[in-house]
Amino acid sequence: MKRLFFETAPRILLGIIFLLGAIDGFWFVFSGAHLIHPPTSDRGVEFEQALKAAGFFWPFMKLVELTGALCLLTNRAPALGLALLAPIMAVVVLFHVVLNPQGIPIAALLILCGILLARTYAWRYASLFEPGAAEPRLAVDAKQASRR
Repeated sequence: MKRLFFETAPRILLGIIFLLGAIDGFWFVFSGAHLIHPPTSDRGVEFEQALKAAGFFWPFMKLVELTGALCLLTNRAPALGLALLAPIMAVVVLFHVVLNPQGIPIAALLILCGILLARTYAWRYASLFEPGAAEPRLAVDAKQASRR
């Protein structure tokens, strides 16, 4: 039961949120219209238009969202999915706090799910924070050593 509330539910919820965002983003790329577009402040609309006007950035961001969402929803490399989505989540949260305050509830949901999953997958990220040599260590098994 604990795993359901602290890992599975946040993983599925984040996956669905970002999958819908990616589908809507690609729909915009191909059709010029949104499927889902919640109310947004004028400054928020300007920010969104600037991202789209950059040309390459909007499709790239939606591709990262799609990849991260599929990792979470399929439970294949979910720690990678969360790592891909974390920078986008940070921008979404700041967007809602600074430019579009009516979206703060969804920002709070993203923060809560992100924290729960980061705590769940912390052991996967631990090696990133270990001090070590600048050069990677290569594992050498017995067969490779005997060939030398």
